[in-house]
Amino acid sequence: MLGRQKVILTPRYYLDNFRYVLDFVKRLYGGLLNEAEWNFVHHFEALSLDAQCLYVRFSNRKGLFFRVNKLQYTEITDLPAATSELLNAGFIEQLAASHTHLGEEALGVFTKPELLELLPLEPEEIRPLAKEKKEALIRYALQELDFGEIVTSLITHETVVKMNFEAEGMMIKYLFFGNRSSSMTEFVVRDLGMVNFERYDESKLTARFRTRKEVEDKLLISLTNEEFHDLKEAETPADDIYNWFLNWNETRPELTEIAIPGYQKLVCRVGGFLERQKLPEQALSVYELSDRVPARERRVRLLFRNGSVDEALALCDEIALNPLNAEERYFANDFREKILSAGEKKRPRKATTRFLLDAESVNIPVAYRHHVEAGVMNYYLEHDFDTAFTENYPWRGLFGLVFWDIIYDANVSAIHHPLQRAPSDFYLPDFYLKREDLLKKRLAELTTHDDWRRHTGRMFNAKYGITNVLVDWSDELLTLVQRIIDLLSVEQLRLILLEMARNVREHTRGFPDLLIWNEQGSYEFVEVKSPTDHLGPQQLHWLEFFQTIGVQGKVVRVIWEA
Repeated sequence: MLGRQKVILTPRYYLDNFRYVLDFVKRLYGGLLNEAEWNFVHHFEALSLDAQCLYVRFSNRKGLFFRVNKLQYTEITDLPAATSELLNAGFIEQLAASHTHLGEEALGVFTKPELLELLPLEPEEIRPLAKEKKEALIRYALQELDFGEIVTSLITHETVVKMNFEAEGMMIKYLFFGNRSSSMTEFVVRDLGMVNFERYDESKLTARFRTRKEVEDKLLISLTNEEFHDLKEAETPADDIYNWFLNWNETRPELTEIAIPGYQKLVCRVGGFLERQKLPEQALSVYELSDRVPARERRVRLLFRNGSVDEALALCDEIALNPLNAEERYFANDFREKILSAGEKKRPRKATTRFLLDAESVNIPVAYRHHVEAGVMNYYLEHDFDTAFTENYPWRGLFGLVFWDIIYDANVSAIHHPLQRAPSDFYLPDFYLKREDLLKKRLAELTTHDDWRRHTGRMFNAKYGITNVLVDWSDELLTLVQRIIDLLSVEQLRLILLEMARNVREHTRGFPDLLIWNEQGSYEFVEVKSPTDHLGPQQLHWLEFFQTIGVQGKVVRVIWEA
């Protein structure tokens, strides 16, 4: 097998990528940039080639502070001149006493031995500090020493600079990617051939944000999520985090629609944290800010626990009328029965438990204890069935292959940059609502099993290796997909894919573990459960859905035998 040809990036690849991002943002979001951001763009474009390279190098590295004598970039012909140009143009500035609020980051660019040598410490202070970790040494220096004296001592030995325009540069990248998690390395993994992205007509790419407020609202949620993470990492007391979040929530602006999903997710994260920290009343007050899964379920449980039975029942009824996923649907009925039967000796069983207890069982050698699915596969092989481990893998692949061009259709206004791995509405209700006609039209076009086989085969060969969040490429994928096509009716395939499309986030998981079939045309999708395993709501959803449409599926409970 031939190895992948080695790709050599051009010396200034990172500058080419940054310039591309700048031009892209100016074209799609020029009207949303503020004066400071336009000022950054114009001044950056006026820099020399070397100075542009050095600034982009800074912006792509972690941190704001850099030691000039540690810089080594062979493609920059005159590093001292580029540094001086950036200093004169205000793109960087020398470490100064005014950077005291960034003291930890400034000192962090030095090693512990260097700090022990360079900090203005008394001899009697050095010996005990030498036994401490670097972080403790930095905390001591910032608490006990004058920061101005620290700076004087450091810059006497070498030049340390801080990158400026960090907010403006961050906004440019945020507008391009639409989130804080992506970075310029996405270009590198593409150019090195590590990830192949779908190719688009860039004239059809649309802006993710329509107004400046949409940008600022969504960015606000991202930055608040990061602050929440930092507070937890710093082991901030849970009560303080609760008060921080309430204060932030009371003063935040009214959010635009684009920021609401992120806000709801943040609420659930904070609520979950408070609940884990044994602050149920505080968690309940936070969960009340959201109707997103799992906020309503957690509210019911907390209300019941604190004795608010009527409120818990009312919320169960509300969830039952409009469940957002399988977990909510089964939970609403199960917990309502639990509340009504409180005090009775015999507790009602959950729907998942009832289904599992009714399932058939098989005896499997205990040697398979840590490979339970393999044990069940071997059991069916011994009973003249062919077997395959499936779970979600072929179903997600089937969905991705059948609807590939619809998922990545730039005309739907959900593709906003060329490195996008999924449409921006992929996990939102809008995905189905905006594409319902296209999805149903595609399924109507596939009238026979041969149609399904030809279409999936053609897409598999045409798109092999291109990133698709639902398609995990392997040589066996097409075989499994087409096995499912052969075993099910065309109508069953249509109904399953439409069910997946209605809620891509939830309904692309929970499929049974195994597929078994024989030469006589018999088949079953089998969910395997060890004696200590439980049936999940999403798994029950698919098993019941399969029953409704006549697809053969079941649960098998494993009994260990010596």
